[in-house]
Amino acid sequence: MKYTRRDFIKTSAAVGAVAGISEFAALHSSHAAAADSPRLETFSDWLKADRDSRKRGLEQCLQRIRELDPSIHAWVQVQPERPTADGPLSEIPFGAKDIIESQGMATEYGSPLYKGRVGTKDAAIIHLMRSRGAIMLGKTVTTAFAYRTPGPTRNPRNLEHTPGGSSSGSAAAVAAGMVPFTIGEQTRGSMIRPASYCGITGFKPTHDLLPMEGVLPLAKTQDTLGLYTHTPADMLALWKALGYPEGSEEQFAIGAPEPIPDCEPEMANAFRQSVALLRRAGINIQTIDIKEILKKVEAANDLITFYEGARVHEARLKEFGDRLDQPIAALVRDGLKIPAEKYNETMRTVSDGRARMSEFFKSTPVILTPAATGPAPLGLSTTGDPAMNAPWTALGTPAITIPMPVAGGLPLGLQLTADLRQDSRVLHAAIRLQERFNAGPKISPA
Repeated sequence: MKYTRRDFIKTSAAVGAVAGISEFAALHSSHAAAADSPRLETFSDWLKADRDSRKRGLEQCLQRIRELDPSIHAWVQVQPERPTADGPLSEIPFGAKDIIESQGMATEYGSPLYKGRVGTKDAAIIHLMRSRGAIMLGKTVTTAFAYRTPGPTRNPRNLEHTPGGSSSGSAAAVAAGMVPFTIGEQTRGSMIRPASYCGITGFKPTHDLLPMEGVLPLAKTQDTLGLYTHTPADMLALWKALGYPEGSEEQFAIGAPEPIPDCEPEMANAFRQSVALLRRAGINIQTIDIKEILKKVEAANDLITFYEGARVHEARLKEFGDRLDQPIAALVRDGLKIPAEKYNETMRTVSDGRARMSEFFKSTPVILTPAATGPAPLGLSTTGDPAMNAPWTALGTPAITIPMPVAGGLPLGLQLTADLRQDSRVLHAAIRLQERFNAGPKISPA
């Protein structure tokens, strides 16, 4: 089943009761009025809307979930909380990945071993959202323990394909127009890859810039919270609403790698055509060679994830034994075999890579790469390859993806990165490139 992003934003594709969604029947009373109101689609639409329109918008989100989620399965639980503060996000709903602790709401880590578990307090990121007036709408599906075992979520752009992972539900919920923004998390490629697969904007800020307290860890030096919106302009507006520096648009050269990091022909073709389109549109793009650096840092991210993840989940393996999710069990067994000397050497590899990339960022402050190795794989047995994202996660740099202007088929994302703490710079650059894509012709990567 194939649907365009416009189909999902403008229409409903399925009608029925939402399995596993409960506790919002009391909010249905204004459904008729909400149905007659113009729908708030993007986060920017929500910001422009008055308080009454936002309240009606919440009803529209709930109706859309009831209609679409039986096919997409983006949500673990939908239980809108009452606003606890007034601020720039007042009455704006959001969803949070199910590894993020949330008081009185499901926090099951994507694992049947924790089915029915309810959070005991709000994570720091939930508190941040609520302190600005946002309404937590519910919890979104994650792979088990934010690792490799997929959940039931399907890609809204084509239900036969994966939405990516581990932030599967968070990406799919935004892509299907169920909610204006969501929170995800990335340890290897779990934010940027799903955004690429689902055709939306995903943003992984500088490591530890968004607070991690109350988030289930996997590899603490890699784990990074992130955000999903429809567009980069939405993302910048959300970033500002959360109290982070907005920055301003700058003029500088952008880097594009040659050779391109190893990826599928369709992605490589789309990347080359997108770079050529941007150059014709007046963007100064310089060729750089970073392929070997990225390969070394990607391998480092893999080893670090195993080493740190094994020590995070060792007690869980002892508690549950063979009942534990097998990829996590294998990670523990293999990761515990890695000696501390090898881990320390790998951390030095990352530090060296960070220093070398900082030199590239001096002449090309933003660097482009593919956001995934290709389009979303067919089926739900895998969430795809994180190779395009893992290096930037290890380096801790901000990264954002926007859809390339492909003429048809599944989405393909363009990833933009910048040096540490240059988050507003990469956000503004993404807006500028998205504007060029919107104004230019479509490309045919096949």
